[in-house]
Amino acid sequence: MIIEKSATLFNLQGYSGSSMSDIMGATGLQKGGIYRHFKNKDELALEAFNHSVEVLRRTYRFAISGKKTAEEKLLAVLSIYLNIVEEPPVKGGCPLLNTAVDTDDTHPLLNLRAREVMNEWLSFIQSILEEGIQAEEFKSDLDVQEVSIFLTSTFEGSVMMGKLYNDNDYVKKYYNQLKHYLNYCIKQ
Repeated sequence: MIIEKSATLFNLQGYSGSSMSDIMGATGLQKGGIYRHFKNKDELALEAFNHSVEVLRRTYRFAISGKKTAEEKLLAVLSIYLNIVEEPPVKGGCPLLNTAVDTDDTHPLLNLRAREVMNEWLSFIQSILEEGIQAEEFKSDLDVQEVSIFLTSTFEGSVMMGKLYNDNDYVKKYYNQLKHYLNYCIKQ
């Protein structure tokens, strides 16, 4: 319960923007009740981030379940934030994006963990692209690293804009462009 409520708090307010008083208010516990389970706020932040990442993993696995082609899997995974305003997988937007930005100069351990998770995500996207190459859906000379970085960067940018303007249309426009990209640039 502490991890779950703190994960939401950190994703909404950021690590630096969330005080122990905020955590106590969100959990309904006193400082001693929190520190009985966690050595400090840093340890709690890492566990909370890991919790948010696991929620995303489950969301991605569900999104691709039953999808037959690599293109369908990419579209499914990169569509999970289409309704970022009302129903994001994790309240507050993308925890990876939020944590990366929040911790780049303030929390080296949490930033390192965000990098590890980003590497995992990029590998996941690359594996779908490689699957598409093997199935001859995508060009054989496709640079999977370059494409995964491009898809991720534009995906996260659309999530940021959707949150900034509180408008799903930004993610929807990205998704429409993604379909065009897959149709005209990647397919043989």
